Amino acid sequence: MASVLNVTKSKASERTIVVGGLPVDLLSARSLVLLVKSYFQDIKNEGGEVEDVIYPTRTKGIAYVIFKEKKVAENVIGQKKHQLAGQVGGAPFQVSRFGVEVFSSVKATLDLSVFRSQVVLESLVMNLKKNIPTLSFSTLKHNGRISVEGSFLDIKKLKESLLLKARCLLDKTRNCTTEERKWNRPSPQRNLQKNPKSLESFRTLVPEAARSREMLVLDTDVFLYLKHKCAFYERTLNKFHIRSQEREEGGITTICLKPVCSQPNETKRVKEFIEKHSCALHLTLRKETFILEGKENREKRTLNQACEQLSWRYPKVLINFYRTHIDIIGSSSDTYLFKKEVMKLIGQKVT
Repeated sequence: MASVLNVTKSKASERTIVVGGLPVDLLSARSLVLLVKSYFQDIKNEGGEVEDVIYPTRTKGIAYVIFKEKKVAENVIGQKKHQLAGQVGGAPFQVSRFGVEVFSSVKATLDLSVFRSQVVLESLVMNLKKNIPTLSFSTLKHNGRISVEGSFLDIKKLKESLLLKARCLLDKTRNCTTEERKWNRPSPQRNLQKNPKSLESFRTLVPEAARSREMLVLDTDVFLYLKHKCAFYERTLNKFHIRSQEREEGGITTICLKPVCSQPNETKRVKEFIEKHSCALHLTLRKETFILEGKENREKRTLNQACEQLSWRYPKVLINFYRTHIDIIGSSSDTYLFKKEVMKLIGQKVT
C-alpha cells in the first residue's frame, strides 16, 4: 500500500483525493476501505478504477483515494454531495483535492448545556447540522456535550455561529420587559443566577471582546506558530496597546483582543491583520509528528535530544514537545528535511 509521503513526492497527487468525515466508529478499518473503494468505483458517483485507498491515516476519519486516471479524480471532486450507503445508511462525507495540509480535520467537544434553559438542545443540534452539513456530529449526551469533527474552517464557522446565538440570547434576556417576564416562562437570566457555574460558562462563551467583534478563532497549531515564530504578532499588539487573551479547546484557539488605551477601530484593524496572516499560514504550514506513546524512556529521550539538537539549524520550524508526541510545524520542505535528519540521527528510516 502506498504512503501519503510517496503520494506527495510523485505525480500520483494529481490522481488523489482526500476523503474526510468518514464514520470511523461504525465500521472496522478494513470494512471502511472496502466501502470507500466500492463507492468511488461506481460510475453513478462519477467514479472509476481505484488504484489504492490509504487508510487509516494520522488523522481520524481521513482517507486518501488514488485513481488510475486524473480525470476521474477531477470528476469526483466536482460532485457537490457524497454519501456512503449500505451499512452506514447514507452517511455524508467530504471530498477535496489532495494536499499535505495537516489542518484539514479538527475534532472538538462542545458543551451546549449553557443553552439548556433557553432552547431545546436537540433542536439546536438539528439546526447546526442543517446549517453546516459538512460537519460530523456524535450523539448528544445527557450532560449537554457533543463531539463534532470536520475541517478547521467549518469548525470555526460553527463556533462563531454558537457565539452569535449566545449573544442574541443574552441581549434578548437583558431587553426582556417586566411584563414579558410575568407571562413567559422563568427568565433565563434568573435561571443562570441560580446556577453560578452556568452563569460563568455563559460569560466565558460570550467574552466582552467577542461582543465587540474583537475575537479571532484560529487553529491551535497555526496560532502557536504565529505567536512563537512570527515576531510581528507581539510587536503589533504592543504597538497598538492591545492585550490578548487566549483559550485553547479541542485543537482550536480563541483569541480575544482587548484595547488597553487604543481606539476600537485600531483593535479591529489588528484583528484583520492577524486574520490575514493566519490564513496565509494555514495554507503553507505542514506538520510532522513523532509518536512517543508506547516507546521506552530511552527512545523518548533520544527523540527529544535529536529534535533539540537540530532546532538551531531550522529556526523557522516550531517544535512542540508533549507527553505523548512531538509536533514539528513549518514549511513543507523544512518539516520533511527536519524529520529526515532526526531519523538519521536515531538510526531509523523516514516513514
